[in-house]
Amino acid sequence: MRALVGGLMVLCLVGGAAAQSLEVRRPAIATSPLPRSVKDGDVTYVDHGLVAAGSVPAGTVDFLGDTLGSFSSLQIEPGTWKREGDTYSGVLWTLPDRGRNDPEHHLFYDYRGRLHRFRFTMTPSSSAGRAGTVTLTPDGGRALSDFDGKPFTGAEPGQGTRTERGIVLPSPGKGIGAGKISLDAESLQFTRDGGFYIGDEYAANVYRFDQDGRLIGVVVPPKAVRPLTRDGQPDFTSLRPPATGRRNNQGVEGMALSPDGTRLFVALQSALLQDSVPGDASGRTLTRVLVYDVSRDATPATPMGDFVVPLPAYTGDGAGGLPDRTAAQSEIRVLDGHRFLMLARDGAGWGADNDRPIVFKQVMLVDTDGATNLAGTPYETDVRSILDGRHLRADIRPATSVPFVNLLDPTDLARVGLALKAGDKGRAGLSEKWEAMDLLPVRDPAHPDDWFLLVGNDNDFVAKHCVMDGTRCDSPIDNDNRVLVYRLTLPGMRPDSASSP
Repeated sequence: MRALVGGLMVLCLVGGAAAQSLEVRRPAIATSPLPRSVKDGDVTYVDHGLVAAGSVPAGTVDFLGDTLGSFSSLQIEPGTWKREGDTYSGVLWTLPDRGRNDPEHHLFYDYRGRLHRFRFTMTPSSSAGRAGTVTLTPDGGRALSDFDGKPFTGAEPGQGTRTERGIVLPSPGKGIGAGKISLDAESLQFTRDGGFYIGDEYAANVYRFDQDGRLIGVVVPPKAVRPLTRDGQPDFTSLRPPATGRRNNQGVEGMALSPDGTRLFVALQSALLQDSVPGDASGRTLTRVLVYDVSRDATPATPMGDFVVPLPAYTGDGAGGLPDRTAAQSEIRVLDGHRFLMLARDGAGWGADNDRPIVFKQVMLVDTDGATNLAGTPYETDVRSILDGRHLRADIRPATSVPFVNLLDPTDLARVGLALKAGDKGRAGLSEKWEAMDLLPVRDPAHPDDWFLLVGNDNDFVAKHCVMDGTRCDSPIDNDNRVLVYRLTLPGMRPDSASSP
């Protein structure tokens, strides 16, 4: 796959295996008119642009009395998606992460793991004026509990651990959250039995819950992914990187089932420590996506697939110099057995603690067909690096990826009252952290391959009036929870995915 968007992106080679990685040196702002399309083989995928949007005020209080912070992930509950005329509705579940925190000052809360439930209603529009509306009405939620029925905590575990059913898990040894399992929840996937998976940052585990929110199993990652010290011990802290495994705060950021429910795709936010170029912030572009067969065992011990997926590298100031950052991925949604959508983004925008320009926020189309499967090799069962010096080893072929849906479209954003910079013509600024996606059938007989793509932001609990675990946590701005809805044409995507009745 190949792409050139507005002359701003260059497809470059990062190793002997011709790993494809985008270099974005200036802001990748969409200039060509909608619809826009990309091809993978002989299949054409089309982005028709924004058709609706909605928001939840930043100061909203949730069912447990804390400020409602989302959306690290989201999904319409299976079987609830309905169309009546031009109106769509469903039950939307959203996933907050570990609560308001400030790692620089070691400030964490005993934030209980939970899901938020909303009544979701949408009336889309594709007119040239304003897009349609999404209404999100808070409707309770679901608290999460471990094997023993104890709540999870968002608190930093440090070097503390807790063992349940023979599995070593992160847990503060003292202080805030002591004795509970630490959970930094980042990805959500419902299953057809009403249960769900949640992907975690601290341990890079995938937790399997029943429909009541109680833990019933754990997918423990292979050795290559687990955060370990130099002597091979667990190192779950988020305050510094381990010796090998997932980068701190870069765990299971994306996760999704295949449409038939038999394969669970698990994506790391960026490259593993041993797969990164030391001292180079743009040298962590080669992330991993693991694929598990969950058709018989919901928590398999080993993956059936382990693929290298290149991420874009970008120039932080957008001024045309060499790339110095990695556009980490924040969510995936699977199209078939080897293709998926992946949301990759920079760290700029409304709510960020910097004034850098927005450079890159896009949904990529990724294809693992033909990529080298590292499952069962020392690159997975041990901590052998996939790099040969600064480049991918010549005998490893990565997945291919191409930009598909560009969130940085000023004309399209204006239709939902947003702008790349806050205050532009009175519009709200585009948030920094877009981290959630879901796919839902349009159910248009004239266009049977059309789907809605929901994209949600993580507002980091940033609100002028914030409360967390009974304590005030006010910020100088409000960063509202938002959902954008795009209409896509996805040929071959079957409407019997987990989000459909």
